[in-house]
Amino acid sequence: MKFSISREALLRPLALVAGVVDRRNTLPVLSNVLVQVEQDQVSLTGSDLEVELVGRTIASHVDQPGSITLPARKLMDICKSLPDMAELQFSLEENDRVVLRSGRSRFALSTLPSAEFPSIDDSESDIELSLPRGTLKHLIDTSAFAMAQQDVRYYLNGMLLEFSGNMVRSVATDGHRLAMCTRPVETPLSETHKLILPRKGVTELVRLLDDGDDPVSLTLGTSHVRAHTGDFTFTSKLVDGKFPDYDRVVPRGGDKVLIADRAGLRQSLSRASILSNEKYRGVRLYLEESSLKVMANNPEQEEAEEYVGVEYSGQSLEIGFNVSYLIDVLSVLNEDRVQITLADSSSSALLEEPGGGDALYVVMPMRL
Repeated sequence: MKFSISREALLRPLALVAGVVDRRNTLPVLSNVLVQVEQDQVSLTGSDLEVELVGRTIASHVDQPGSITLPARKLMDICKSLPDMAELQFSLEENDRVVLRSGRSRFALSTLPSAEFPSIDDSESDIELSLPRGTLKHLIDTSAFAMAQQDVRYYLNGMLLEFSGNMVRSVATDGHRLAMCTRPVETPLSETHKLILPRKGVTELVRLLDDGDDPVSLTLGTSHVRAHTGDFTFTSKLVDGKFPDYDRVVPRGGDKVLIADRAGLRQSLSRASILSNEKYRGVRLYLEESSLKVMANNPEQEEAEEYVGVEYSGQSLEIGFNVSYLIDVLSVLNEDRVQITLADSSSSALLEEPGGGDALYVVMPMRL
């Protein structure tokens, strides 16, 4: 194998592919990136057996095609440290080392055979559909924060993607809060398909997406999902489990509806949270006509008190929440104002754009 490539052509696909590579793994080859050279195309593959990402780029010149695996992190650090517009020459030597030359620099890297590199098999009963990159990015961005982390209910450590005839929906929950976003799309599916993408799959997939209308084509299998976008092919195993019935969690019929300035409320909550209990992060909300009082205290007897002007004309209410959950929601909402619907001090809050938008959020109350 022998080829030349510009630093810029290699850097972006390498950065994305190296993100998939897990440093803590049992198989040494999984610390490497698979480099395959064919005609004038160079493809890079990273995998951790759960998520696989293939990035393709164009070589400046190919003397000899071939394939080998190289240490992902070291190759990435070398490319980053070389000057802009540098030309990189790769050659596989007789001692199974790859020599990388650029200007006056020379690096000899250890290799492992490409035959040892695992690949995620194609699954059966594939369904194909296409949707705009921006739509999928929006669905993930508005919901991902609510995914659980290392929950024993393993199906919560990921995101539900639901496809039906004219809509696609993302849902994430950790048992204390829920995020849901629904977007209309034209998907040629006669029946509903639900799949749970693991946390790492979600974080790696969103790095490939932008806000544009270019399509991302999805292949839905029984145990995998594959996404093709531009020069990248992303594959992830799916979580084998049953996602909770999220519709039952969404509170209905709350009679106390307040509207507040989103940024102002977020800033008030952030300030009050400074003096909240570091472990439980609880704040008390006192809702009265045209006013919301936010209070926090901690075991050191310190207190914070904030007043926020709101549009509200109902009965007064006192309720407690984990302040981090409220701040997370206010950070992802796009509108300038937020609508919060409450029923009583023991019922969950429903947060959304005034009048409802494509996303809604449920936060369970806390006993304080």
